[in-house]
Amino acid sequence: MSSSTDASSVIAVLRGLRAVRQFRPEPVPDAALRDLRDVIRWSGSAGNRQPWDVVLVRDRDTLRALGGVEGYAGHLAGAALGVVLVMPGENAELDTFDEGRLSERIMVAAAAHGLGSSIGWFRGAGSDEAKRLLGVPASRLVRTAISVGVPTEEAARRGGRRRPASEIVREERLA
Repeated sequence: MSSSTDASSVIAVLRGLRAVRQFRPEPVPDAALRDLRDVIRWSGSAGNRQPWDVVLVRDRDTLRALGGVEGYAGHLAGAALGVVLVMPGENAELDTFDEGRLSERIMVAAAAHGLGSSIGWFRGAGSDEAKRLLGVPASRLVRTAISVGVPTEEAARRGGRRRPASEIVREERLA
């Protein structure tokens, strides 16, 4: 960041980030796809291991199938793009930390392009079914999926209420 204008732009994107689960049918623009790939590549991880593989899904039938498996990722069915994180599955704490960090960066990158997104996850048999649909080895962890697309007008208008900062943030004062 070199100026307050740059900081203001970044803060505006962060403050405006909302979960979007309704999408228009048009595809994700190529420039946005390039930037998403770049953000995935440059995202940090615990120990800078970058342990993930990421599957970008644009096939409508596969998105509908993923949206129908057990879990909380039904919004994939209407998305133009699904971003499925594939983790090593060897260290639950590190995988969870890295998934959260990478997911949020993907969502911010999508928002910077005016796209909507929502994080979801597969659970139970849904994880195994998602692995089968995507050709992921059984030994890997597939839990997190992000839907991305152009939000419908209604979804773009929605704003989330937030608790006042005074209720959720406190500053520790040194004696």
